[in-house]
Amino acid sequence: MTLCAPKLKRKRRKRLPNPSDHIAPETPPLADARQSADADVRPARRSAPERRCVATGASLSPQDGLRFVLSPQGDLAPDFSGKLPGRGAWIEASRSALATALKKGGFARSLKAAAPAADDLAARVEAGLAKATLSALGLARKTGDAVVGFEKVRTALKENSAAVLLNAVDGGPDGRRKLAGLAGETLVIELFTEAELSAALGRDEPTVHVALKTGPAATRFLREARKLEGFRSPAANAIVGDKPETAKTP
Repeated sequence: MTLCAPKLKRKRRKRLPNPSDHIAPETPPLADARQSADADVRPARRSAPERRCVATGASLSPQDGLRFVLSPQGDLAPDFSGKLPGRGAWIEASRSALATALKKGGFARSLKAAAPAADDLAARVEAGLAKATLSALGLARKTGDAVVGFEKVRTALKENSAAVLLNAVDGGPDGRRKLAGLAGETLVIELFTEAELSAALGRDEPTVHVALKTGPAATRFLREARKLEGFRSPAANAIVGDKPETAKTP
């Protein structure tokens, strides 16, 4: 008699759950989550803070005013860049505002220290502003936004493509008058001599008439020129027919 081994029942293995069967809701990456949170709490961009003129008390923007600091020697010095370290005091860009601030002690109060000023401070400020303005003119030449010469300037004015007309203060009155008559809404500026314009534009011959095309170069030049206007002598005729709303600059 043969004995047979009993058949063993094979246990069926349970199927392991597939992770894909129970996918958790997708969560955004950490960086995206942070950006989303930052967007909800990020404050709106604020405009540049205004400054207060220590001579008149009027509010002014950093682009329109002049900042002064104390030099390492303790003397009052202009900060044309507006970025020198230390406490600063601001005034409107004019000789009269500078004289008033010096006379009334506005700089000393704002800087909270004695602020002695050199006798030639106003002249130094004018020289610095002239340098910045002429530098902006030279930059306009490099970017191709400056037109030089009577005929070329007249063409630019007729085509209404010029935002600024510069006439040398010592140039011939006839040419200055003719171009000014064609200027229309173009801003006419007479702040510089023939020699100053020539040096700024890298020219050997005298330069009497220059036009700046509408655009950023003209805007940059005008910003500096308006500051210089307050310090140049009245004999320079300064900015003629000031029309800021129609100067055609962005």
